[in-house]
Amino acid sequence: MTTTREHPATPGPLLAHLGLHQAAAALPGWLDRAAAQELSYADFLQGLLEEEAAARAIAATQQRLRQATFPYAATIEQFDFRFRPELKRQVVLRYLDPTFVAEARSLALIGAPGLGKTMLAICLATKHVQLGATARFITAQHLANQLGRTPTSAGRQRLLRPLLTCDVLVLDELGYLPTTPDFGPALYELIAGRYERRPTVITSNKSLTDWASVVQDASLAAALVDRILHHGEVFYLRGPSWRVKGRSPDGERAPQPETNDA
Repeated sequence: MTTTREHPATPGPLLAHLGLHQAAAALPGWLDRAAAQELSYADFLQGLLEEEAAARAIAATQQRLRQATFPYAATIEQFDFRFRPELKRQVVLRYLDPTFVAEARSLALIGAPGLGKTMLAICLATKHVQLGATARFITAQHLANQLGRTPTSAGRQRLLRPLLTCDVLVLDELGYLPTTPDFGPALYELIAGRYERRPTVITSNKSLTDWASVVQDASLAAALVDRILHHGEVFYLRGPSWRVKGRSPDGERAPQPETNDA
């Protein structure tokens, strides 16, 4: 009987069955490397399992990014601090440190539309997702709309629960559109529930002194601002809009200065 030579059986299928899919995929390469470099059993197993752990970490990060529901992807490396000189890079970078989550700090980004508030908030939250935190992104208007469709107390608790329990919350565009009277109490419940527990990033086109008009209650607004400022900071953004960057006041693309190439 004629037989063909086959490679010795490997535990690849068993690794896959146990859910170690990256280890199963990487196994042939590691077997070749072990033979060529005469790796010890411990070094071989360590390398194989490190690949599995790295793949799982990447997958977990991607899952947390999907759960965050950011409207677009953005990282701090993409943020142009030269266009926002009022933001000191070293000050902003402090909010990328794990202590931002550990100390349950808050940050309010205030300014007119188009100044990069949302992008900066997404950059900060994305960094913490990469560090292992969970995050949620929601606009104030979307939250208000959902509250309007949730008349019962139990329904409101189900709506607020993931926003209360995530490690980092981004509440975007507070004050851009009018809200109903029930929005203020719900917003207070959300901010108070996260106060000294988990950090919150808020973007708004209204200064803190104008938040009373947003929540339609001066005392409620004062309580909100008090909790945000206690362990937080406010950055006021100024200047031209990102969306008209490089354009003249009439909307035309501004001419670029001529350069002489040597």
